[in-house]
Amino acid sequence: MSGAALYIKKDLKITDVQLEILMGILNFYSLIGSFAAGRTSDWIGRRFTVVVATAFFFSGALLMGLAGDYATLMFGRFVAGVGVGYGLMIAPVYTAEVSPASARGFLTSFSEVFINIGILLGYVSNYTFVRLPLHLGWRVMLGIGAAPSVLLALMVFGMPESPRWLVMKGRLADARVVLDRIAETPAEAAERLADIKAAAGIPDDADGDVVPVPKGRSGEEKQVWKELILSPTPTVRRILLATLGLQFFQQASGVDSVVLYSPRVFQSAGITDDDQLLATTCAVGVTKTVIVLLAAILLDCVGRRPLMLTSSGGMVASLVGLATGLTVVGRHPDAKVPWAVGLCVTSTLAFVSFFSIGLGPMTAVYTSEIFPLRVRALGYAVGVACNRVTSGVVSMTFLSLSSAITIGGSFFLYAGVVALSWVFFFACLPETRGRTLEEMGELFGTIAAAGTEAQDAAAGRETDSSTSRLLR
Repeated sequence: MSGAALYIKKDLKITDVQLEILMGILNFYSLIGSFAAGRTSDWIGRRFTVVVATAFFFSGALLMGLAGDYATLMFGRFVAGVGVGYGLMIAPVYTAEVSPASARGFLTSFSEVFINIGILLGYVSNYTFVRLPLHLGWRVMLGIGAAPSVLLALMVFGMPESPRWLVMKGRLADARVVLDRIAETPAEAAERLADIKAAAGIPDDADGDVVPVPKGRSGEEKQVWKELILSPTPTVRRILLATLGLQFFQQASGVDSVVLYSPRVFQSAGITDDDQLLATTCAVGVTKTVIVLLAAILLDCVGRRPLMLTSSGGMVASLVGLATGLTVVGRHPDAKVPWAVGLCVTSTLAFVSFFSIGLGPMTAVYTSEIFPLRVRALGYAVGVACNRVTSGVVSMTFLSLSSAITIGGSFFLYAGVVALSWVFFFACLPETRGRTLEEMGELFGTIAAAGTEAQDAAAGRETDSSTSRLLR
């Protein structure tokens, strides 16, 4: 959509407001998909939920590619948006549930890796099809996205079902088969099965092929909502806070403004030739893809926290550089300022690099691994909802915000938000590297318990002080 937007505006003769609504509305549409995916994945399983997502991707891409007017294009965005919600929720959850703890960060980050490869291929398609006639070029750019969804739908049938979902449904024999395939040794498979049974509330001595799920733990929607939102334990409350903060700050950083509007940003920086614009945008895609591959390797070696803090700190510096360059160029509209143009391009590449080394892949990895089994699908869906709303607000207001406070001022604002995110990550996100999914409750529970003990100790000191004053 990034490059296609330039030609959609020319061909359909729409306004900037209509364009930013078209660009950002997909994020709000994806809310439907993310919440539906949580319910669907608990009902029909993680694997077949991926098939549902591909059906939406395929239909949405075709509708957009065949759109003859703005209304049909918007409907295509709606269908694609539902698919995005499904995909963003189910891919990391499924991957986390089939991965061993030692490689979970590496494997779960694949969703972000291939999102970036998809973005890069989108940029390449922009550059490839730009020479087609105006009415045809942008339609091919969007319609070509239907092809990968067909391949994905076929490949799903070779994937095993999540063993954790199978246990949640009482299908222990099927879960054993899957664990035997994905565990390194039979002993590891048996140990993981025991941990999952305990997390699902199934007694240790329940050992049939299919066992009844204990009452109250069968995954009823109302019970899950209650455990997650209405009356969460201190541990779940802390996990939910960490998830919402992480998902919010990922998108409030302004990354969608850079990815979706990079041609507009580079135009503001003084690059006006269409070929140069799209080539520079391709460089953004290449940079993001290469760095996110590096992040996938480092996640399980370095850990989550160091990468997250390095990422957000570097993003602040990059955004300040980009904002400075754009401000200087904006103040000299009739003159070329080569150093400022260079600063804009360099800062943009640095920004996407720092984003891709931490905050980009980390959000999916971290969110998918910290929720307890029973609320994992819904918890991740709530996180995705926060992510999509924030992304929608950012992408649908960028052009208007740039008009109000200048494009440089917009990126100064994003820099301030990312600085706040660094403080949040430092204070609220514990290290999860090397822990099994079943150990996350203990990790966050220990932190929550420590906080409660500190409050109790403070209350005790206050009581002792009051008693002393009373005695005196």
